[in-house]
Order: sequence, then structure tokens, then C-alpha cells
Amino acid sequence: MAQKASTREIPYLAQRSRKGVITGVQVLGLGSYLPETRVRNEDLVKLGCDPEWIIQRTGILERRHAPPEMATSDMAVEAARRCLLSAQVNPKEVDLVVFGTYTPDMTMPATASLVQEKLGLFAPAMDIQAACTSFMFALITGMQFVGTGCAKRPLVIGADCNSRVCNPNDPKTFPIFGDGAGAVVLGPGDKDQGLIAFSYGSDGAGFDLLYRPAGGTRTRKDEPGQLVDDGYLVMEGRPVFKWAVRMLNQTVHDVLEMADLTLAEIKLVIFHQANLRIIKAAAETIGIPEEKLYNNLDRYGNTSSASIPICLDEAVREGRIERGDLVLLSGFGGGLSWATGILRW
Repeated sequence: MAQKASTREIPYLAQRSRKGVITGVQVLGLGSYLPETRVRNEDLVKLGCDPEWIIQRTGILERRHAPPEMATSDMAVEAARRCLLSAQVNPKEVDLVVFGTYTPDMTMPATASLVQEKLGLFAPAMDIQAACTSFMFALITGMQFVGTGCAKRPLVIGADCNSRVCNPNDPKTFPIFGDGAGAVVLGPGDKDQGLIAFSYGSDGAGFDLLYRPAGGTRTRKDEPGQLVDDGYLVMEGRPVFKWAVRMLNQTVHDVLEMADLTLAEIKLVIFHQANLRIIKAAAETIGIPEEKLYNNLDRYGNTSSASIPICLDEAVREGRIERGDLVLLSGFGGGLSWATGILRW
């Protein structure tokens, strides 16, 4: 395993992006789930965290933590149930499950299989692991299945139980993350619906800016063969911050140019809820008015794969997204990875 980065910066390499269009697909319904336990900044003082530092550096006031008996699949199942109910889709109609997560219940089988069983679905099920970009990668995958006629009712989920993999002794990382799940169910739509432009990619040169060592074949072992405790997430905040702002600026302009649109025509912008300073810096650089940004980071923290579908669910329920609206979505995170798209609702 390479040494943890400190001052090194990773440039956003536009040539690593791949672009595309997937139309004739629509979102039929949404659902989300947040654990009941609220953890306020003040509750983290006992861990050595400074509440004012958390607010100033992240914009987070509180986050949700799953109870010990709850795993990632449990949150995903609840979000999926609410999603299918909102869409009035019978679980028997679901013909594919695509689950974005970097905190699976276990390394094998896919957590999507556990969700499939708990929901009683008759569908192939697979995980997509691209850290905080997982939901966007899963959404693109699910839409491709619909676009090619290989699926009619894919269930796409993003969920993470971050509180299990963040070090409580790290006052700069632990307060940032929260737990949650979000889901969408897709189906065939009108020819103008779907992702009218998207750009996505990965840059493995920056893998050690945001990673979790344990759980794979590179994990060290001691003499008796027991795994060394490298289970906590490692993040280099400063270079990730700078990379994310550059990446968002480039990919947002890329998809707008592809779709021949201006920011004025975009109804709502939903960035991955990583850090309010990243979101505000990117919005200022790009020129996105504050009223077009949807944020819930202050209430939930960074829910990783779940952040975008949770935002989408809330925005629709609040009446901020209606048929025909253009919504700009962007996920980004470990890998390094990113996916930005314009969705016509």
C-alpha cells in the first residue's frame, strides 16, 4: 500500500472522462431512509471534536448514525420499500437491482443480493463500488439497461453506513460522515426524458487521497494470520477539496456544452453532499446561483452513495422538481471517480 498523501495534488484530467446520452428513460419513484439517531456537533465534543470547527469547515450541524444492529442493507431495504410504494410498482415487477455502496454488509456476496432477498424480488442483483460516486455510476448503469431494452423496472439504490468505517479518534474526518440510503426505480419514458448528457470517469493516480485499506487481498496479516486493523477510512482533505472544485467546474461545463444548454435553463443542481465549502466554492467558480443549489448537508452530513438520491427524494417531495425540469447531478469521491449529468425529469 502506498504512503498516505499529504501535500500532493491530483489535477483533474478531462481526457479521462467518457461522455454519453441515455434517453427514453424516466424515474418512476423515489424513496429515502435516515436512521433515527441524531448526532449533533455538541455530542462529539467528548471525542475531541470542536463544534465550531465542524460548522466552519464543513457546514454540518448534525448527522444520523445507524444503531449497532442495523447494517447497510437494512437501510437500503427501507429506502427501496418507500421508493416502490411512491412509484406504485409491485416488487414482482422489479427486474434488476443495482446497488451503489462502499460499505457493504460483507465482502461477499453482493449486498444487492441481500436486499433482493429481503424484498422478495425476482431479479439479478449487483453492487457497484465507486465510493461516493457509486450511486451515479449505478444510475447510469440502470438507465443503460432500460435504454437497451434489457430491463423495464430497475431498482437503483445508494446507501452507506459510514459510522462503521470512520475512526472516532480522528476529529477531522469522523464528524463529516453520516449514514443513510436512497433509491429510485426506473422505467421506459418519453424520448426527451433521461440523461441528455453525462460525463464520467476515474483517475487511479489519486487513490490514496481517499481510501479504506482493509477488506481486500492487499491487507496485511500478522503472524497468526489475523487481519491488522486498517479498517478505517483515510482521507486527505485539502487535495481532495481542490481536485473536486476543478473537476466540478470542468464537467459541469462539459455536460452543458454537450446538451447545448446554459445554467439559466437548469432548474436544480444537486452535488454530492461532501462538504459545504466544496459545494459553495464550485458554485461560485461555475456561476451557479445559490437558489438553484439543493443542500441537506447540514442535517445529514456526508452520506456518501446515499447523498444524491436522498436529495432527489426530498426535492421532489418539496415540489422543486416537476415533469420536464432539467436537473444537474454530480457525484465524486474515492477512486478518484466522478459522474456529472443533466437529467430531464
